[in-house]
Order: sequence, then structure tokens, then C-alpha cells
Amino acid sequence: MPVAPAAAEDPLPPVVSTGPPTVAGEPTFAETLTASTGEWETDEPGEPLTHSYRWFRDGEPVRGAREQAYTLDLDDLRHRLQVEVTATDADGYAETALSEPTGKVTRARLVLRGDPKVRGEQRFTRTVRATPGRWRTEPTKVRYRWLRDGEPIRGARGASYRIGVADVGHRLRVEVVATAPGHTRERARSERTEKVAHRVGVQRSVTYSVVTRGPVTASVKEFARLAQQTFEDPRGWRGGGVAFRRVARGGSFTLVLATAAQVPSFSSQCSSTWSCRVGRYVVINQTRWQHASPAWNAAGRSLRDYRHMVVNHETGHWLGLGHSGCPGAGKPAPVMMQQSKGRDGCTFNPFPTLAEQGRV
Repeated sequence: MPVAPAAAEDPLPPVVSTGPPTVAGEPTFAETLTASTGEWETDEPGEPLTHSYRWFRDGEPVRGAREQAYTLDLDDLRHRLQVEVTATDADGYAETALSEPTGKVTRARLVLRGDPKVRGEQRFTRTVRATPGRWRTEPTKVRYRWLRDGEPIRGARGASYRIGVADVGHRLRVEVVATAPGHTRERARSERTEKVAHRVGVQRSVTYSVVTRGPVTASVKEFARLAQQTFEDPRGWRGGGVAFRRVARGGSFTLVLATAAQVPSFSSQCSSTWSCRVGRYVVINQTRWQHASPAWNAAGRSLRDYRHMVVNHETGHWLGLGHSGCPGAGKPAPVMMQQSKGRDGCTFNPFPTLAEQGRV
């Protein structure tokens, strides 16, 4: 029986891919990916090949991306890249091979090179300003948040910050949130600063003791605590450079919490209706301490502010200041004005004005 001739094998194509191209580089915004040529065999060993490239994003060609290297841009975020390599022999025969896709392209990290800073003198009433810090990539948007002892200050979100009462004795910092296209959002904080100082330094130090006169029913402990708060308040006489320190006995003056009936016992010039100052005695009428004055209450002002005012007013007399008049309608009344008896168009004010502070 005759033997059938063996079937002829199909000839190999002139160019054959024996290893797909690969993509080197991190799939991160602004990084550059580089394609390898892949591995190829030809029907003529040693025959040179030319290679061309085409990049794909999630399987779709990227317009104009036909170089061996490709720099990732915003359109690539959250997508995968592949490269197709075409190998062509001297006769013009071409074959293609496709790489594996990269991981999804992620945002680049916004790298901090220098911390934000707080510029300006940190004193009550002064305005300080923040620098955004130095970043490897210039942020296109910077947001600020001011911190007091590490805790956010409500509403303080500008590049500048006016130092207020609550800041004195505490440390300020600024937190910056920086963003740039294709980058992660990053936060940075300024270094810790010295404690915020009063408007002026201490120019005069005085001591005082606290006593009572008559059958006082108010809390003497609370009276002493709140009076010291008034003395330490940056808006008060401390703003004029006077520092107050309580001592157990004696001192430069005596702060008295007296029942209304006992106030006239200090002087015939004192009334059971109001508080008074006589010599070294700064006398606070218990009735006023507990209930403020009718005019103050009618204006809807707080009892705490009245207590600030009465301590500041009577202590102001001890500091050497007399009564004052209204400087102009609508302006804050001087604390040395007898505000509960009439204000002549001024507004109620529990603290000495800057002019008054400058006189002590």
C-alpha cells in the first residue's frame, strides 16, 4: 500500500514575539513609564528590527502617545496603562505584542520641604500671619486652621489671625492643608511657639488680700476667683501693665465683699446702693455683685460683665483714676464712668479703654 507523503509544516512568520514587552516605572501621577521592546525572533538570525510604540489606557489608545516613554497625567488617574510594541523587519513585515496592564495610576504625594510658620509678634490685639510652608510641588490651594494649645480655634481659618483674650498665656500654631492637581492632600503644622503675651509687659506689680464685711452669703471663694480673673484679663488693668497677685493678708490694697448695709461704714461718702473705694479698701457691694444694677440688667448685659465692670471701676479709683464722661455717642463708655447712673449715649463697657489703661 503506497505511503501518503507527510503534510508540509506551515512556515513561521518572519518576525515572532517570544516575550511580551514590559512597563517599568511607578504608576503614579507625573512619573514616567518606560517600555521594553520585548523579545523577538526572526527567520534570519541577527536581522535588525525597528520598534514602534503605542500606549493604551484601559484598552483604549492614548492619543499621541507613541514614544517608548510616557509621562502620566491627570487623565490617567485611576486607570491602567499598557504598551503595544510593533517590531518591523527590513522587508517591512511587522508583528505586535502587548504588555500586561499596570496597576491603577495613583496620586503623587505632595512632599513638604519646610514647615509653615507663624509670623508676627504674639501679643494680645496683634495680628499674626501664616506662611504656607515649602513644598516640592507648588500647591494650587492652601487652607489654614489656627490652633490654641493644639486645639482648633473656632472660625479661625484665614492666613492671618488677630490675637484675642482667650489666646493670652497659650501657644498658637497654624495647620496648613495643601492640595495640587494629581497629588494627595497633605497637612503640615508650624512649630510650637512661646506663650502669647499681654499687650504690654508688666510695668507695675501690686498685691491684694480678700476680706468680707457683714454676714456675706455669696461664695467668697468664687468672688476671689472671679476677681482674679478680672485682674488677669488682657482687656483690664493688666492691659496697662499692672499685674495683680493675691496674698493671704495685707497687700497693697484690700478687696472687700461687703453686705449693702456695711458699705457706708467705710465712709459717709459711700452708699448702701453702690460699691465704693475708700483709701486702701476696694469695696464691692454684695447686692450688686449678686444681682448687677437695674440699668445693666435692663440693657440685657450679663452678670459676669457687670462683675468685671464693678471690680475694674473701683480698682481704677485705687489706681488713682477719677470718674470719666462719655467720649462720644455710640462709643464704649470708659470703665471709670458711672455707667449704671447714666451713659450720655455711650454703650455699656466692662473694661478700661486703651486711653484709661495708658493712665495707670
